Amino acid sequence: MTTNCDVPSGGADGADAFMASTKPQLVQVEAETRPDFKELKKIEKKRREILLRAELPFWRIIMFWSGTCLKEIASDSLVWLTISIYVGIRIYANRIDYVPESVEMLSKTNIGILGGFLSFFLVLFVNQTNGRFLDMYGFSKACSGRLQDIAGVARAQLPPEVGQKLVRHFNAAHVAGYVGLNAIGMGSPYSKTFFFDHYNADNKLVTPLLTPEELNVLSHHDMDNSGLCMKELVTWCQMDVVQARKDGYLDSYQEKFMHSKILDFRAAMDGMYDYTDQPPHFFYIHFLVLLSALYLPLFAIDTAYAGGWGADKAIGLDILQGIIVFLQCIFVVGLRSLGTKMIDPYGDDLEDLSVINYVEGTLEICATIMGAKQPVKGASASGVTTGLL
Repeated sequence: MTTNCDVPSGGADGADAFMASTKPQLVQVEAETRPDFKELKKIEKKRREILLRAELPFWRIIMFWSGTCLKEIASDSLVWLTISIYVGIRIYANRIDYVPESVEMLSKTNIGILGGFLSFFLVLFVNQTNGRFLDMYGFSKACSGRLQDIAGVARAQLPPEVGQKLVRHFNAAHVAGYVGLNAIGMGSPYSKTFFFDHYNADNKLVTPLLTPEELNVLSHHDMDNSGLCMKELVTWCQMDVVQARKDGYLDSYQEKFMHSKILDFRAAMDGMYDYTDQPPHFFYIHFLVLLSALYLPLFAIDTAYAGGWGADKAIGLDILQGIIVFLQCIFVVGLRSLGTKMIDPYGDDLEDLSVINYVEGTLEICATIMGAKQPVKGASASGVTTGLL
């Protein structure tokens, strides 16, 4: 979308000042074009439902439409082109009573060799993207795990106000990290306006995660288009740990342990950013698409010509061969689409990772840890004295 606006005169300085003044407005417009929190929750609910389908009986699995390859195949023009070629040739074959000379020539071709090579590269592609997908899932869960590690030590070792400050800074870094993914790769549906601000104001841990003063300090970062806000918040966490050590709440071993967990969190976030920034090579993907675009029409022609001519024609055989062509389309286009879907697991597809589930689960666990209380030593219940272990 383009808009007409008057750029003030004054040379480069005037243009720079104009761009600086309009940048916040452009960022706000970009953020608002992404899904709001209600829509994100709707997508998340559907994702969780799809995950539960994996163990259903086959007759129930085959009846689904969303989250399946059928939806992708139905909208793929190459599939319809392939089927149209097959149907067109078979209609022509049933309208004539002789055998064209081209039938004998095509019988000498061996399209199966190309199909074997394509199958190998498609399976390799899916295997690679599945590995990326699982690695990025591991990074997301590692971030959640390191947050829980820090919350446990903070609750057990630090005064409540000091521990609460550290944990809310750490959770703010977690949420901001997902927002910053929009700066690289294919973008992210998680915006500061509809994602970070929601959890900053409404979470099970503490409200807000960041105070207005802290947000003002971070305002120089464009959270929607940079991971730098997450980086600074992680550094705040390290500074909180150093201050707790100076105040005598931590010894050197505990300080080192907490620093290692914070840096492990940052490394996991960096892994998500690195994978998102470097998808599989376009050369490889173009190679697969080109092979698919050449192979499927050739397969349709080969199968259609092998379906019988003249006196050998049979409607039943035409239908059977047509099903084979369709199955080949499912195999080729389905595998290619599956691999493509797993390249970027932090988008808004139903097959992507459940980011909201990870964030809300981590906030809830941290709230449970920070609110944990043991019975007071010496207190009694039903006449039985209860002591601390």
